[in-house]
Amino acid sequence: MSCLFCEIAKGNIPSTKVYEDELVYAFRDIAPQGPVHVLIIPRKHIESAQALTAADDALLCHMFACARQIAESEGVAKTGYRLITNVGDDAGQSVHHLHLHLIGGKTLKWDN
Repeated sequence: MSCLFCEIAKGNIPSTKVYEDELVYAFRDIAPQGPVHVLIIPRKHIESAQALTAADDALLCHMFACARQIAESEGVAKTGYRLITNVGDDAGQSVHHLHLHLIGGKTLKWDN
């Protein structure tokens, strides 16, 4: 079975690119939860944060560095933003490929 985010990162499925390099691809979420909602994914398929290993340390650090850069370019670095990763179905992970949600541009609250 093909992974949706792998196909997006390869350019086989259209997306609104925000950032890309050899390790990471970032694009706008199609169902944004705020004025800024960017998904940051590794090009390498990793199912979720639960599947990360020590071999992925540098990649994870790079993803957070990219998030910082994207927050700056999107104008939310100073006002604040949220980084979220969901792990598994009960947490709301709908695509089983590690990704960070970068959400900002409004005051965020925790609603349950």
